[in-house]
Amino acid sequence: MSSRGLRNNNPGNIRSGGAPFAGEVRPSTDNAFRQFTAPEWGYRAMFVVLAGYRNIHGLRTLEQFIARWAPAAENDTGAYLRTVSRRSGVAPEAVVDIADSAEMQAIVAAMSFVENGVPAVEADVRRGWELYVRG
Repeated sequence: MSSRGLRNNNPGNIRSGGAPFAGEVRPSTDNAFRQFTAPEWGYRAMFVVLAGYRNIHGLRTLEQFIARWAPAAENDTGAYLRTVSRRSGVAPEAVVDIADSAEMQAIVAAMSFVENGVPAVEADVRRGWELYVRG
């Protein structure tokens, strides 16, 4: 049985609410989490959210990104951060370059692993990045 995030094509488990993302299923059959038409659209949404963390909220480090994505009230944020850091190769205190394709794909793939318990399909992550870059 696959995880809820994978069933929803939402590998980041982005919660429902707010403006819809490109590729989002509307209306969703999941009351709590967004659903996407394909995994790459879910990955694209993750890139959009992380870029917003930098551009709108002024967050800069991996630690800041993860603290907002996986708040301590709902998650073991420290364990989440350690896993993402280890799997992505990005140090917690490192300033994330949101324009760096390889770095962002590694971070998002690592986040997907934490969210779903299985390695991300790299081709889906790459297609998500390509959709994100195209706008």
